[in-house]
Amino acid sequence: MTDESKLIAAAQAGSADAFCGLARLYRERLLRFLLTRCASFADAEDALQDTLIAAFRYIHSYDSRWRFSTWLYRIAIRNAAKLRGPDTVDIGDLRDEENDPLQQCIADSETQNLWVSARSTLNDEVFTAMWLRYAEDMSVNDISTTLDRSVSWTKVNLMRGRRALETQMNSAANQSEAYG
Repeated sequence: MTDESKLIAAAQAGSADAFCGLARLYRERLLRFLLTRCASFADAEDALQDTLIAAFRYIHSYDSRWRFSTWLYRIAIRNAAKLRGPDTVDIGDLRDEENDPLQQCIADSETQNLWVSARSTLNDEVFTAMWLRYAEDMSVNDISTTLDRSVSWTKVNLMRGRRALETQMNSAANQSEAYG
């Protein structure tokens, strides 16, 4: 039994301390993920808080046949979507370059450029699938469960996302060579 599974079992048995241990394990990763889905740092923090509260409230419903991170990220996706609401503008339109939460959560400038390009190029679901795969190192099966999509959909859209980014990055490189 891993440390995480011990914490989960204890949290399901009612231990608030064990749940706090789980929250500490996932807080930074969840916040980084939510920063890619929310219009501001404050919204991402609100979604994180709502996610952890919901996870605490419903920890008894967690099924150990699935990875805990999959269950938690699914809650996070729902909470971020609630903050956006059905009639809001795409968060990409709301960001200014200086205060962009996505740029704040990625320190390496080369990686940052890739994720900023991904955010502007890919639709929300494909971007999320790419983030979960490459930033969070989730398996294809876990991503499909988190996004409530088939494994086939996940594989195809990861491939399409990679191709779209490759095309955009090659286009940007060609333009910079032409003007350089």
